[in-house]
Amino acid sequence: MLSYDDVLAAREHVEQVAVRTPLNYSFGFAEMTGADVHLKLENTQRTGAFKIRGAMNRIAALTDEERERGVVTASAGNHAQGVALAATRAGVDSTIVMPKYAPVSKVEATKRYGGDVVLHGIDYDEAQAHAHEIEREEDKVYLHAFEDELVMAGQGTIGLEIAEQCPEVDTVVVPIGGGGLIAGVATALKGALDDVRVVGVQAAGADSAARSVREGERVELEGVDTVADGIAVREVGEHTFPYIRERVDEVVTVDDEEIAETLTLLLERSKTVVEGAGAVALAAVLEEKFEYEDGETIVPALCGGNIDMNTLITVILRGLVRMGRYLKISLELKDRPGELERVASIIAREDANVYALSHDRTSRDIAVDAADLEIELETHGHDHAAEVVAALEEAGYEVEVET
Repeated sequence: MLSYDDVLAAREHVEQVAVRTPLNYSFGFAEMTGADVHLKLENTQRTGAFKIRGAMNRIAALTDEERERGVVTASAGNHAQGVALAATRAGVDSTIVMPKYAPVSKVEATKRYGGDVVLHGIDYDEAQAHAHEIEREEDKVYLHAFEDELVMAGQGTIGLEIAEQCPEVDTVVVPIGGGGLIAGVATALKGALDDVRVVGVQAAGADSAARSVREGERVELEGVDTVADGIAVREVGEHTFPYIRERVDEVVTVDDEEIAETLTLLLERSKTVVEGAGAVALAAVLEEKFEYEDGETIVPALCGGNIDMNTLITVILRGLVRMGRYLKISLELKDRPGELERVASIIAREDANVYALSHDRTSRDIAVDAADLEIELETHGHDHAAEVVAALEEAGYEVEVET
């Protein structure tokens, strides 16, 4: 199995292209949780995610004959960029199969790094199947995103950095997709430190590893559904699962609403941009998905920051909804002069701010002498949102809360 020495050996190759990412103490999240929270900012890595580490270590091991053949891989986006950049740096041709609905930003970035992108399938697993077809038909070398000890070792260099930057760490929280990242990080941490806990986190809509740990064998999901596209795989890796069972202390899950709120908090409190997969580790801390003590030193790994801008807008809105700071309501009002002004005055009196409104007289669901009013509001929290709704209802309006 992968050893601590394997991770140490990988560092030499990884450092040729990857950067040593910061580990920053977070006053805001420490105050929110009572723990001593340090953020491992792997979202600041070259290509915006940790995947360059494993890709570089794997490509460095190619023989001359394999370099001539070129490489092929499948990826939802971050591994794609890592392989494309590492291959280009090594003078190796790379073909990257990505799901059809992969974020545009990740597809375009992979092309810029020199990868030949092929879009195929609805998720990572279908893209991977097509990549293996290309492997056979074109005699290319397949570079797996996580089922490879050299890739795991490269990812594990994050654990070496955490151990050096924060030797007093009690708990490290790591995202899990296929399992390559946590396999490498857990190996490095358990080898470098005497007493450290490693907690893995999955999205609830792609929780193969969590289910597999509970059942004692790998579980394949029928499909995945999560905003955390970077860890959206149907089945944890065959080669990575033994590492999770032996070297990871606990595996928990967070749902998309929790991910969205955490992503929004990172933007607001830390001025840090992450993707869905990059937010899950901190989400598990904020939502207390595992037990920890006051003052415990915790390092959540923010594993990537490659989020599509359209997705970011949607996720922020969902985060604000969960925090009670965005309220969308609809109500019916009489279609007569001054009625809209009356509603607006109630909202103003309650100190809420109108983002947008839609005034529709043509809806078939309302009376001829009425209008349907939809309002998007900025509120200060759940209590304030409830006060706004109560004030409108007290004035005689029947309010439907849409978010």
